[in-house]
Amino acid sequence: MIKLSVVVITYNETLQIGRCLDSVKDVADELIVVDSFSTDDTVQIAESKGALVFQHPFEGHIQQKNYALTKARFDFILSLDADEALDENLKKSILMIKSNWTRDAYYCNRFNNYCGYWVKYCGWYPDRKLRVFNRTKGQWTGMNPHDRYELFEGSNDIEVLNGNILHYSYSNVAQHIQQMKYFAKIAAKELYANQKKYAWFHMLVNPLIHFLKSYILKRGFLDGWRGIQICSISSYGTFLKYYLLLKRNLSSHDF
Repeated sequence: MIKLSVVVITYNETLQIGRCLDSVKDVADELIVVDSFSTDDTVQIAESKGALVFQHPFEGHIQQKNYALTKARFDFILSLDADEALDENLKKSILMIKSNWTRDAYYCNRFNNYCGYWVKYCGWYPDRKLRVFNRTKGQWTGMNPHDRYELFEGSNDIEVLNGNILHYSYSNVAQHIQQMKYFAKIAAKELYANQKKYAWFHMLVNPLIHFLKSYILKRGFLDGWRGIQICSISSYGTFLKYYLLLKRNLSSHDF
């Protein structure tokens, strides 16, 4: 049976980290938390759950998650965010593959909870993520703040596990809007750093495309008024990203 390290990055996650770590206690051989100098009780709670906590300055989601991998003792990893937890079916699936690991990595379906409502459409489910993997086979990549684990060339043997990662995304609408602003600012910085100059067309057209894709093509309307909220706020985030990029390109001021 392989040994599994569960790796989580945190910053001020007092309300979430306990649930996250409790959900993995039956599958984890090691709990690793990399914290960005939280000012609340995150570290104390993580340590009370048996986690090894390392402090590291936050330079971006991708950089932080790659750093966190270096702190694990074992090559076999389950990576979670602090606002996520395993359901019972996923726990059983992970226990099964621990005794018979046959792939380079495993996808997990993620089920998102929005203000107490489990979102089934809007492109939010199954929201499949590569979260169980052999760290020697890949690395975290993508464009901040949207990280993804990507396997190296030649490592593409992947299976989807039964069960869900339960993602407690937002407890209220104000939190969703605030997070969209935060993500839009990070994304705009990344685009600017990669010398992306386009903005006018994308600022006007992409939010509408995003809304129609989420609400119509991905059947967000079946989530009722929550679907309208989710698709509208997400579209606003798309608008804001390109607005901030345009503003930065037209001025000498930083974000």
